[in-house]
Amino acid sequence: MKVLLVNGSPHKEGCTYTALCEVGNALCQAEIDTGTFWIGNKPISGCIACKACAKWNRCVLEDTVNEFLAVAGDYDGFVFGTPVHWGAASGGMTAFLDRAFYADRNGGGNRFHLKPAAAVISARRAGTTATWDQINRYFGLMQMPIITSRYWNIVHGTTPEEVRRDEEGMQTMRILGRNMAFFLRCKAAALEHGVTMPPQEPSVYTNFIRG
Repeated sequence: MKVLLVNGSPHKEGCTYTALCEVGNALCQAEIDTGTFWIGNKPISGCIACKACAKWNRCVLEDTVNEFLAVAGDYDGFVFGTPVHWGAASGGMTAFLDRAFYADRNGGGNRFHLKPAAAVISARRAGTTATWDQINRYFGLMQMPIITSRYWNIVHGTTPEEVRRDEEGMQTMRILGRNMAFFLRCKAAALEHGVTMPPQEPSVYTNFIRG
C-alpha cells in the first residue's frame, strides 16, 4: 500500500513540506510506503472548461497536473498539503486540484474512487479551518473517504523550525498518518474477505432551469 504526499506550496521544503513529512514518517512506521509530489512554483493555469479531458482522460494543458495524473493511479491514498494564502489554499494548489480532479472525473479515469484522502494546512496564523473545509470539498465530490486526526489537520509557523516546535500540530500530523494507515488496512482486509466495491451509476447532471 502506498500513499502520495502532495506538496502544494511554492516552497519545496518549507512549512507545508515539514508537516507532510511528519505524516509520512507515521505512515512509514505503520509500514505504509509513501511517495512525494511537489506541484512546483511555475504558473499553473486554472481550468478553461474545454472538456477535452472527457476524450483524453487528462488535461489538455501540459504541465504538472498531467505529471500528477500519470502517477496517481498507482497510489492507494493521498495527503494534499497547502499553505494558507489570503485565507484559502494557495492559488497554485487550487488550480491544480480543479484541473486534476475535473480531468479524472470528466474523463472517467477512476484514479481516486474510494481512495482515502486528507488535507494538511500550514499557516502563520489564521485561515486554516476555512482552507481545510475548501480542500475537503474536493474529496467529497470525488467519493474519497476523508481521513481526520485528533484535531483539524493544521500546523502553525513561519519557518520549518517553528512548525516543528508546534507540538500539538506535529502530534496531529502523526495521528493523521496512523489513522490513514488504519483505514487502508481495513479497506484491504474487507476486499480480501469478499466485501465488494459499491456499484456505480451513470452521472446525472441537472440545474435549476426547467422547461
